[in-house]
Parts: sequence; C-alpha cells; structure tokens
Amino acid sequence: MLLTVLRRAAQSVPLVFVVSILVFALLHAAPGGPLSVYLENPGVRPEDIERLRRALGLDLPLPTQYLHWLGAFARGEWGFSLSDGRPVADRMLERAPATLELAVASLAVALLAALPLGVLSAIRRGGWFDRITGVGALAGISLPVFWFGLVLQLSIAIGLGWLPSSGRSSAFDHGAVDRIRHLVLPAIVLAAVHAAGWSRYLRSSMIGILSQRFILAGESRGIPRKVLVLRHALRNAAGPLLTVVLMDAAFLVSGAVVTESVFAWPGLGALFTEALARRDYPVLMAFLMVTSVAVIVLNLLADLAHRTLDPRTR
Repeated sequence: MLLTVLRRAAQSVPLVFVVSILVFALLHAAPGGPLSVYLENPGVRPEDIERLRRALGLDLPLPTQYLHWLGAFARGEWGFSLSDGRPVADRMLERAPATLELAVASLAVALLAALPLGVLSAIRRGGWFDRITGVGALAGISLPVFWFGLVLQLSIAIGLGWLPSSGRSSAFDHGAVDRIRHLVLPAIVLAAVHAAGWSRYLRSSMIGILSQRFILAGESRGIPRKVLVLRHALRNAAGPLLTVVLMDAAFLVSGAVVTESVFAWPGLGALFTEALARRDYPVLMAFLMVTSVAVIVLNLLADLAHRTLDPRTR
C-alpha cells in the first residue's frame, strides 16, 4: 500500500506540472487582461498603462512569466491579487470555509438521498418505485444547475418565503439556525446531480450483487432478506460507491462556482467568478491549481479506499 501511494504521488507531479502549463497559457491567451479596464478609460495615458504593465511583469515574455510564477508558487508565494493588492493566499483562506461548508452539506444531502433510493430501487427492480426514481435521476442529471437554483429561489424563497434566497447569513443574525436556513437551498441544488448519479450507480451495483451465488445461498439457509441486503449486498456495493463519491467530492468545489454565483454564496466559487471577470491572473491560477491538486489527491484516496474495502483489487 505504501509503495502504491508513493508511486501514484510520483506520477502526480508531472501531471500537476502539465496542468499548470495549460492553465497558464489558456488564461493569458484569453481576450482582454487585467489592464483592459484602463484601456477603455480615455483619462488614462498610454505611458501610465505601460508603467503598470512593467510593474505587474506583463511586459515579459510568456515563458518568463510562467517560470517566475512557478518558482514563487513552489515556494508558497501565491502572489498578490491584481484587483485589490491583497495576498492571494489570504483571499482564498477567508473564502475556503464557506465553500467547505457548502461542499460537506451537499455531500451529506446527496448520500442521504442516494443510499435509500439506490437500495430500494435495486430491491424493487422494475416496479413503480424504480421507474419513478429512474425518471427523477434522469431529471436530476439533465437539469442545468443555474436553472434549478433560480427555480428554487423563485418558488421556495421568494414565492413561499420559507428560506432566504441568497447569502450565507442575515445582516443582523449570524446564529446557527440562520446559517442553516441559508445553506439549505444551495446544498440541495449542488447535491441534486450527484445524488441522481450515485443512486443509479448504487442500484446497478446492488442488482449485480443480489444475483450472485452467496446471496442465493444465504436465502436458501433462511437468512432474512433484510440482513442479506443491508449487511452483505450493501457492504459489497459500498466500496465502488465510495470510490465514485471521493472522485466526485473534488468536483463539488469546482462545481460550486455556478451554485455560489446564483445564491451569492461567499465562497471560492464566487471568488473565481469575480477574478475571471477582472482577469485577476494570480487568483485564477491559485484556484485552478488548488482544485487540480484536490482532484488528484481525492482520486488517490478513492483508489486506496477501494483497495482497502475490496481485497480482490490489491
């Protein structure tokens, strides 16, 4: 197991390096830039723009800019935001708790919905419940996140007034109940797609396991159906499901970009949207590198978890 971890970690280093090159090149190749707002201002002189370009290092060749950024990033110096001059690390650290809160809540909601739906659909395969959950899963996977979020805002938050429509807390109330009320709608929106996919994946795994010989042998020995399903079938299906959950967990952070924008949630996704609009290269690079490393690390954890739960894969 230790050799597997070391080998996968060694393979991840060149992957992160290639990702950083592609991301850096694509960002700088996009139209506009951090100085585009000054170019549209007739009161800013060309020599002022050139002075800013030299101060920010934008006059250097692109490979030189990349090497400067890579050396600083490897030393833990993520640079300063081009929009407000604050350290990028500070801006990301102050936004990270909100995104982690939303990701954990969405993960919990998705699992709480996917587990019973997947198990019951497998047990009642072909019945009315299986058909309804199948249609619901297809709808959950197909619906655009931003559209689903707007529908919940208009119907539940604005129409019925049951929950807040945006933000992380009220202006004059920062209690736990108020925070939970603000968290409900974005967590449901972010969990919907994952719950739909996980429930169908668990259903397929459970159907395959329930048809195996050891389940049939248990039934012939008089073991209760409930024990066979929950203790044996679900336990064997949990390994592959855990792998999928860990692989999707990293995308909860990157997928929160749209959700946080719709609900004005002050997390990393909203920070990325703001930085993208302003072409804030240091913030964009830091966000994309952090999410890329998170995907690689969670993929490694998913592989190790699957090997641990299923000895046949070792």
